[in-house]
Amino acid sequence: MQYRRVGRSGLRISTLSLGSWVTYHNQVDVASAAEMLAAAFDAGVNFFDNAEVYASGHSEEIMGAAIRQLGWPRLNYVVSSKFYWGLDRAGDAVNRKDTLNRKYLMQAVDGSLRRFGLEHLDLIYCHRSDPHTPIEETVRAMSDLITQGKALYWGTSEWSAADIRAAWEIADRHGWHKPIVEQPQYHLFHRVRVEKEYARLYDDIGLGLTTWSPLASGLLTGKYRGGIPADSRGALENMAFLREGLTDAAKNAAVGRLEPIAADLGATMAQLAIAWAARNPHVSSVITGASKLSQLRDNLGALDVMERLTPEIVARIEEATGAPPA
Repeated sequence: MQYRRVGRSGLRISTLSLGSWVTYHNQVDVASAAEMLAAAFDAGVNFFDNAEVYASGHSEEIMGAAIRQLGWPRLNYVVSSKFYWGLDRAGDAVNRKDTLNRKYLMQAVDGSLRRFGLEHLDLIYCHRSDPHTPIEETVRAMSDLITQGKALYWGTSEWSAADIRAAWEIADRHGWHKPIVEQPQYHLFHRVRVEKEYARLYDDIGLGLTTWSPLASGLLTGKYRGGIPADSRGALENMAFLREGLTDAAKNAAVGRLEPIAADLGATMAQLAIAWAARNPHVSSVITGASKLSQLRDNLGALDVMERLTPEIVARIEEATGAPPA
């Protein structure tokens, strides 16, 4: 396993990490989670991503229970959560969801800690930006959570470059804890934000990235070329919003053009896609997901594939997807 610093911080996380998005509680119970966390940890993975909204908090409960079962020393792993959407099971009170105001954030982190069974989180993210709360209020609340010891670092997820810069500059001006990381979607069909919009932020403020959806919700595995398999993520009722993208004819045709490239490398399609995302030097970690141990092991094989991505191979990949060079 390789380890990279998160932006300009001293925190080092594994180049490949494991997230729980749609799998924990929906497809993965505590026993299965513990099995996959153990396999990932044995392979060198030290970063595990979660969010308050995932399975309405049940995902944090399952991950926390699995970690307690495994008995890892707290210093040996990094765990994160994200806040904005709130908990569906908590009701629709105005300060419970779709906000980054101080009241919500201070109480949301406490709830997350209870569900995890932890004294602190290593990374906390603002899961989306909030146009109705002043950025200064959000930045101060996130900084205060770190000062209180409830989290060690903070960042953003799917924020615009302008809002990230504004948050960093507010923190810098007041001497508050600055955001160090952004968590954007990044894969072969979704590149502009990471490669263009954020380009100035890497040098200007030292922004790190923990990217999600390297497989484009499974599209880049090739399994959706013939439709929606019954046992796939796209078949889940709560994932119906993904189906149009998963059956996109042009993208599936591009996936077909990638298959011989993966075959030439002796790699699976998933390994090729993950390795492509991980090769970007601005990416601190690529968050992978799995509902089965076999998927996890296949994904981890991307590390070996990354070393074989020569400039010529990368050019073939980008020609196959119709994307300009990074």
